[in-house]
Amino acid sequence: MTSTSGRVLVTGAGGYLGPHVVTALLDRGHEVAAVVRPGSPAQTDPRADRVEADILEGDFDVTQGGDTPAAIVHLAWQDGFLHNSPAHMSQLSAHFRLLTGAAEAGVSRIVALGTMHEVGYWEGAITEDTPTNPLSQYGIAKDALRRSLPLALPATTTLAWARAYYIYGDDLRNNSIFRKLLEAASEGKTSFPFTTGRNLYDFIRVAELGRQLAALVDAVDVVGTLNCSTGEPVSLAAKVEEFIAENSLAISLEYGAFPDRAYDSPGVWGDASRILEVMARDARS
Repeated sequence: MTSTSGRVLVTGAGGYLGPHVVTALLDRGHEVAAVVRPGSPAQTDPRADRVEADILEGDFDVTQGGDTPAAIVHLAWQDGFLHNSPAHMSQLSAHFRLLTGAAEAGVSRIVALGTMHEVGYWEGAITEDTPTNPLSQYGIAKDALRRSLPLALPATTTLAWARAYYIYGDDLRNNSIFRKLLEAASEGKTSFPFTTGRNLYDFIRVAELGRQLAALVDAVDVVGTLNCSTGEPVSLAAKVEEFIAENSLAISLEYGAFPDRAYDSPGVWGDASRILEVMARDARS
Protein backbone atom coordinates (compact mmCIF):
# COMPACT_ATOMS: atom_id res chain seq x y z
CA MET A 1 0.00 0.00 0.00
CA THR A 2 1.39 3.41 -0.97
CA SER A 3 1.46 5.62 2.10
CA THR A 4 1.50 9.27 3.05
CA SER A 5 4.53 10.63 4.86
CA GLY A 6 4.62 13.92 6.70
CA ARG A 7 2.31 16.02 8.79
CA VAL A 8 -1.46 15.33 8.85
CA LEU A 9 -3.89 18.12 9.69
CA VAL A 10 -7.18 17.03 11.29
CA THR A 11 -10.01 19.56 11.32
CA GLY A 12 -12.78 19.10 13.87
CA ALA A 13 -10.28 17.39 16.18
CA GLY A 14 -12.33 18.39 19.22
CA GLY A 15 -15.61 16.96 17.92
CA TYR A 16 -17.25 13.60 18.43
CA LEU A 17 -15.13 11.71 15.91
CA GLY A 18 -12.00 13.88 15.87
CA PRO A 19 -10.17 12.55 18.96
CA HIS A 20 -10.43 8.99 17.66
CA VAL A 21 -9.00 9.93 14.27
CA VAL A 22 -6.16 11.90 15.86
CA THR A 23 -5.21 8.99 18.13
CA ALA A 24 -5.42 6.47 15.26
CA LEU A 25 -3.11 8.62 13.10
CA LEU A 26 -0.61 9.06 15.94
CA ASP A 27 -0.66 5.31 16.55
CA ARG A 28 0.29 4.88 12.89
CA GLY A 29 3.34 7.07 13.41
CA HIS A 30 2.07 10.29 11.85
CA GLU A 31 2.82 13.77 13.08
CA VAL A 32 -0.61 15.31 13.67
CA ALA A 33 -1.86 18.87 13.88
CA ALA A 34 -5.20 18.70 15.74
CA VAL A 35 -7.29 21.76 14.90
CA VAL A 36 -9.96 22.87 17.38
CA ARG A 37 -12.02 26.02 17.70
CA PRO A 38 -10.41 28.98 19.50
CA GLY A 39 -10.94 28.57 23.25
CA SER A 40 -12.28 25.04 22.85
CA PRO A 41 -12.34 23.02 26.09
CA ALA A 42 -12.00 19.79 24.10
CA GLN A 43 -9.12 17.54 25.11
CA THR A 44 -6.69 16.44 22.41
CA ASP A 45 -4.15 13.63 22.44
CA PRO A 46 -1.02 15.11 24.10
CA ARG A 47 1.14 13.61 21.34
CA ALA A 48 -0.52 15.91 18.77
CA ASP A 49 0.23 19.54 18.05
CA ARG A 50 -2.88 21.43 19.16
CA VAL A 51 -3.90 24.28 16.86
CA GLU A 52 -6.73 26.64 17.86
CA ALA A 53 -8.22 28.29 14.79
CA ASP A 54 -11.43 28.93 12.88
CA ILE A 55 -10.79 26.90 9.74
CA LEU A 56 -13.70 28.45 7.84
CA GLU A 57 -12.34 31.98 8.08
CA GLY A 58 -10.79 33.12 4.83
CA ASP A 59 -7.41 33.82 6.44
CA PHE A 60 -6.90 30.30 7.82
CA ASP A 61 -3.52 28.96 6.76
CA VAL A 62 -3.04 25.18 6.58
CA THR A 63 0.62 25.69 7.45
CA GLN A 64 -0.37 27.20 10.81
CA GLY A 65 1.62 25.54 13.56
CA GLY A 66 4.08 23.85 11.21
CA ASP A 67 4.97 22.95 7.63
CA THR A 68 2.46 22.38 4.86
CA PRO A 69 0.73 19.11 5.77
CA ALA A 70 0.98 16.16 3.45
CA ALA A 71 -2.65 15.29 4.16
CA ILE A 72 -5.84 16.69 5.64
CA VAL A 73 -8.63 14.73 7.32
CA HIS A 74 -11.59 17.08 7.11
CA LEU A 75 -14.13 16.32 9.84
CA ALA A 76 -15.20 19.80 10.94
CA TRP A 77 -18.86 20.56 10.28
CA GLN A 78 -21.16 22.73 12.33
CA ASP A 79 -24.52 21.33 13.52
CA GLY A 80 -23.89 17.82 12.24
CA PHE A 81 -26.69 16.51 14.50
CA LEU A 82 -29.15 19.24 13.35
CA HIS A 83 -29.93 18.18 9.83
CA ASN A 84 -31.87 21.26 8.75
CA SER A 85 -29.67 23.90 10.37
CA PRO A 86 -29.04 26.91 8.09
CA ALA A 87 -25.32 26.53 8.84
CA HIS A 88 -24.99 23.67 6.36
CA MET A 89 -25.63 25.67 3.22
CA SER A 90 -24.34 29.01 4.50
CA GLN A 91 -20.90 27.51 5.24
CA LEU A 92 -20.64 25.27 2.18
CA SER A 93 -18.45 27.68 0.21
CA ALA A 94 -16.08 28.02 3.14
CA HIS A 95 -15.53 24.25 3.22
CA PHE A 96 -14.90 24.28 -0.53
CA ARG A 97 -12.47 27.20 -0.19
CA LEU A 98 -10.59 25.47 2.66
CA LEU A 99 -10.00 22.20 0.78
CA THR A 100 -9.22 23.68 -2.63
CA GLY A 101 -6.89 26.19 -0.97
CA ALA A 102 -5.14 23.37 0.87
CA ALA A 103 -4.56 21.58 -2.42
CA GLU A 104 -3.14 24.75 -3.96
CA ALA A 105 -0.80 25.05 -0.96
CA GLY A 106 0.63 21.60 -1.67
CA VAL A 107 -1.52 19.16 0.33
CA SER A 108 -1.41 15.93 -1.65
CA ARG A 109 -4.08 13.85 0.16
CA ILE A 110 -7.55 14.78 1.39
CA VAL A 111 -9.83 12.45 3.34
CA ALA A 112 -13.21 14.15 3.81
CA LEU A 113 -16.04 12.85 5.95
CA GLY A 114 -19.30 12.26 4.12
CA THR A 115 -22.64 10.89 5.26
CA MET A 116 -25.33 8.41 4.26
CA HIS A 117 -27.70 11.40 4.29
CA GLU A 118 -26.27 12.38 0.89
CA VAL A 119 -28.29 9.51 -0.57
CA GLY A 120 -31.66 10.32 1.01
CA TYR A 121 -34.29 7.60 1.23
CA TRP A 122 -32.95 4.22 0.17
CA GLU A 123 -33.75 0.58 0.86
CA GLY A 124 -30.92 -1.95 0.93
CA ALA A 125 -27.17 -1.57 0.42
CA ILE A 126 -25.74 1.79 -0.64
CA THR A 127 -22.88 1.45 -3.12
CA GLU A 128 -20.54 4.09 -4.49
CA ASP A 129 -22.81 4.41 -7.52
CA THR A 130 -26.13 4.69 -5.69
CA PRO A 131 -27.83 7.87 -6.94
CA THR A 132 -28.06 10.69 -4.41
CA ASN A 133 -31.27 12.54 -3.58
CA PRO A 134 -30.63 14.19 -0.20
CA LEU A 135 -33.68 15.17 1.85
CA SER A 136 -32.07 17.50 4.41
CA GLN A 137 -29.91 20.63 4.34
CA TYR A 138 -27.10 18.55 5.84
CA GLY A 139 -27.29 15.93 3.11
CA ILE A 140 -27.61 18.54 0.36
CA ALA A 141 -24.55 20.47 1.53
CA LYS A 142 -22.39 17.38 1.99
CA ASP A 143 -23.40 16.01 -1.41
CA ALA A 144 -22.66 19.34 -3.10
CA LEU A 145 -19.16 19.36 -1.61
CA ARG A 146 -18.64 15.72 -2.61
CA ARG A 147 -19.61 16.45 -6.20
CA SER A 148 -17.71 19.71 -6.58
CA LEU A 149 -14.30 18.81 -5.15
CA PRO A 150 -13.22 16.35 -7.87
CA LEU A 151 -13.91 19.06 -10.48
CA ALA A 152 -11.73 21.60 -8.66
CA LEU A 153 -8.79 19.71 -7.16
CA PRO A 154 -5.52 19.48 -9.12
CA ALA A 155 -4.21 16.13 -10.30
CA THR A 156 -1.52 16.35 -7.61
CA THR A 157 -4.14 15.97 -4.84
CA THR A 158 -6.04 12.72 -4.28
CA LEU A 159 -9.44 12.69 -2.56
CA ALA A 160 -11.18 9.95 -0.60
CA TRP A 161 -14.77 10.83 0.29
CA ALA A 162 -15.54 8.64 3.33
CA ARG A 163 -19.29 8.17 3.67
CA ALA A 164 -20.24 7.36 7.29
CA TYR A 165 -23.33 5.61 8.65
CA TYR A 166 -24.68 5.05 12.21
CA ILE A 167 -21.79 5.90 14.53
CA TYR A 168 -21.88 4.95 18.20
CA GLY A 169 -19.53 4.65 21.16
CA ASP A 170 -18.24 7.49 23.37
CA ASP A 171 -21.99 7.91 23.67
CA LEU A 172 -22.30 10.83 26.08
CA ARG A 173 -20.67 12.96 23.39
CA ASN A 174 -23.15 12.15 20.62
CA ASN A 175 -26.87 12.75 20.14
CA SER A 176 -28.08 9.19 19.54
CA ILE A 177 -30.50 6.83 21.22
CA PHE A 178 -27.52 5.39 23.11
CA ARG A 179 -26.91 8.69 24.85
CA LYS A 180 -30.60 8.96 25.69
CA LEU A 181 -30.48 5.46 27.23
CA LEU A 182 -27.49 6.36 29.39
CA GLU A 183 -29.18 9.55 30.54
CA ALA A 184 -32.43 7.72 31.33
CA ALA A 185 -30.55 5.09 33.35
CA SER A 186 -28.63 7.75 35.27
CA GLU A 187 -31.97 9.36 36.19
CA GLY A 188 -33.10 6.06 37.69
CA LYS A 189 -35.61 5.18 34.99
CA THR A 190 -36.25 1.47 34.51
CA SER A 191 -38.14 1.59 31.21
CA PHE A 192 -37.55 3.40 27.95
CA PRO A 193 -40.26 4.12 25.32
CA PHE A 194 -39.24 2.63 22.00
CA THR A 195 -40.43 1.84 18.49
CA THR A 196 -40.72 -1.72 17.19
CA GLY A 197 -36.95 -1.58 16.56
CA ARG A 198 -37.31 -3.56 13.32
CA ASN A 199 -35.41 -1.10 11.10
CA LEU A 200 -31.98 -2.28 9.94
CA TYR A 201 -28.94 0.02 10.15
CA ASP A 202 -25.19 -0.11 9.67
CA PHE A 203 -23.67 0.52 13.11
CA ILE A 204 -19.97 1.26 13.54
CA ARG A 205 -18.05 2.07 16.71
CA VAL A 206 -16.49 5.52 16.65
CA ALA A 207 -13.00 4.17 17.39
CA GLU A 208 -13.21 1.75 14.44
CA LEU A 209 -14.35 4.55 12.14
CA GLY A 210 -11.38 6.57 13.37
CA ARG A 211 -9.05 3.72 12.38
CA GLN A 212 -10.67 3.44 8.96
CA LEU A 213 -10.19 7.14 8.26
CA ALA A 214 -6.58 7.01 9.44
CA ALA A 215 -5.92 4.06 7.12
CA LEU A 216 -7.36 6.03 4.20
CA VAL A 217 -4.77 8.75 4.76
CA ASP A 218 -2.09 6.22 3.82
CA ALA A 219 -4.11 4.41 1.13
CA VAL A 220 -3.48 7.14 -1.44
CA ASP A 221 -4.46 4.84 -4.30
CA VAL A 222 -8.03 4.72 -2.92
CA VAL A 223 -9.97 7.64 -4.37
CA GLY A 224 -13.55 8.75 -4.84
CA THR A 225 -16.55 7.90 -2.70
CA LEU A 226 -16.49 4.84 -0.48
CA ASN A 227 -18.49 3.64 2.50
CA CYS A 228 -16.82 3.71 5.89
CA SER A 229 -19.01 1.22 7.67
CA THR A 230 -19.27 -2.44 8.63
CA GLY A 231 -21.51 -3.48 5.75
CA GLU A 232 -23.61 -5.50 8.18
CA PRO A 233 -27.30 -4.57 8.63
CA VAL A 234 -28.42 -4.99 12.24
CA SER A 235 -31.86 -4.26 13.66
CA LEU A 236 -32.14 -1.27 15.95
CA ALA A 237 -33.73 -3.50 18.58
CA ALA A 238 -30.82 -5.97 18.53
CA LYS A 239 -28.20 -3.22 18.79
CA VAL A 240 -29.99 -1.40 21.59
CA GLU A 241 -30.52 -4.61 23.57
CA GLU A 242 -26.83 -5.38 23.10
CA PHE A 243 -25.93 -1.89 24.32
CA ILE A 244 -28.11 -2.27 27.41
CA ALA A 245 -26.44 -5.59 28.24
CA GLU A 246 -22.88 -4.32 27.58
CA ASN A 247 -23.41 -1.35 29.88
CA SER A 248 -25.36 -3.31 32.53
CA LEU A 249 -28.23 -0.84 32.40
CA ALA A 250 -31.21 -1.68 34.62
CA ILE A 251 -33.63 -0.54 31.97
CA SER A 252 -36.05 -2.30 29.61
CA LEU A 253 -37.50 -1.22 26.27
CA GLU A 254 -41.22 -0.43 25.88
CA TYR A 255 -41.63 -1.82 22.38
CA GLY A 256 -44.30 -0.07 20.34
CA ALA A 257 -44.58 2.97 22.61
CA PHE A 258 -43.73 5.06 19.56
CA PRO A 259 -44.80 4.21 16.01
CA ASP A 260 -42.13 3.53 13.42
CA ARG A 261 -41.57 6.68 11.38
CA ALA A 262 -43.03 6.42 7.89
CA TYR A 263 -40.03 8.20 6.34
CA ASP A 264 -37.44 5.78 7.78
CA SER A 265 -36.19 3.04 5.46
CA PRO A 266 -36.91 -0.50 6.69
CA GLY A 267 -33.24 -1.22 6.07
CA VAL A 268 -30.23 0.73 4.80
CA TRP A 269 -26.53 -0.02 5.07
CA GLY A 270 -23.26 0.59 3.27
CA ASP A 271 -21.51 -1.73 0.86
CA ALA A 272 -18.25 -1.82 2.81
CA SER A 273 -16.23 -3.96 0.39
CA ARG A 274 -13.68 -1.25 -0.47
CA ILE A 275 -12.93 -0.11 3.08
CA LEU A 276 -12.71 -3.71 4.29
CA GLU A 277 -10.18 -4.35 1.52
CA VAL A 278 -8.22 -1.29 2.65
CA MET A 279 -8.20 -2.52 6.26
CA ALA A 280 -7.18 -6.03 5.21
CA ARG A 281 -4.29 -4.67 3.12
CA ASP A 282 -3.32 -2.45 6.01
CA ALA A 283 -3.22 -5.39 8.41
CA ARG A 284 -0.92 -7.29 6.05
CA SER A 285 1.51 -4.40 5.53
